[in-house]
Parts: sequence; structure tokens; C-alpha cells
Amino acid sequence: MTVHTKKLILHWVFRIAPAFILIQSLFFKFSAAPVSVKLFTTIGLEPHGRIGIGLVELFVSILILIPRWSVYGAIGAIGLMLGAIYYHLATPLGIAISLEDGSTDGGQLFIMAWIVLILSAVNAIIHRHNLPLPIFSK
Repeated sequence: MTVHTKKLILHWVFRIAPAFILIQSLFFKFSAAPVSVKLFTTIGLEPHGRIGIGLVELFVSILILIPRWSVYGAIGAIGLMLGAIYYHLATPLGIAISLEDGSTDGGQLFIMAWIVLILSAVNAIIHRHNLPLPIFSK
């Protein structure tokens, strides 16, 4: 495997992984799963915030997967995940989300937000040359 091929695979990992995480969470948001409703109720954004954020996540995920637009999707994902992390830390939501049966998610949503944030930041750095700013041109 050539260096170019390895680099190309790595670039796709930084696209597919965050897009996959964002897309798989959409089912819970759009189906009004109890944990999603509880989460958005806790932060005062139910139901409009749940649906609106879900639509933005869908749009950002699509952008991430399109090579030319990937940097814009990555920037959008960074913004979304900074918001998610903020709500986990600055509201009663907390790091571990309480579930209906009294257990918690063990901080899984919080960890996923960090993973998407980090992978999207790397993606944005890798593809910054696609931004129409002279400081990022090759």
C-alpha cells in the first residue's frame, strides 16, 4: 500500500467516523426516543431544538461526506459538538445521562460528542485549503 493510499484512507476515516456517529443519533432524535426527549426537555429545547438540531446534524453529515464540502461540514460539526459539550457541563444534564430505568448512559453521549469534535477538528485542519481564504491556500 502506497503512502498516498494510506493518506487517502485516513482522510476518509476522518469523514466517515463523525458522519456515522451523527447519522446514527438521528433515529433517536427524529423518532422522539424517550432518552432524546428527556435530554432536550432537561435543557429546555424540546421538541423544536431536538428536531432542529437533528436537521442540522443531517446536513452537516452530508457535507462531511462530500470531499469538496467536507471542511464546511467539519466546521459545522465542531460547532454542534461544542454546543453539546457545553450543555453537558453547564446544565443539569451532566456528563452521564439518566435513563428511564434509573441507570445512566455512563457518559456515552458525552464521549461521542468529544470523538466527533476531535475527528472533525482534524478533518477541518486537513481540508482547510478548501476554505476560500488566502491564508489557507496552498
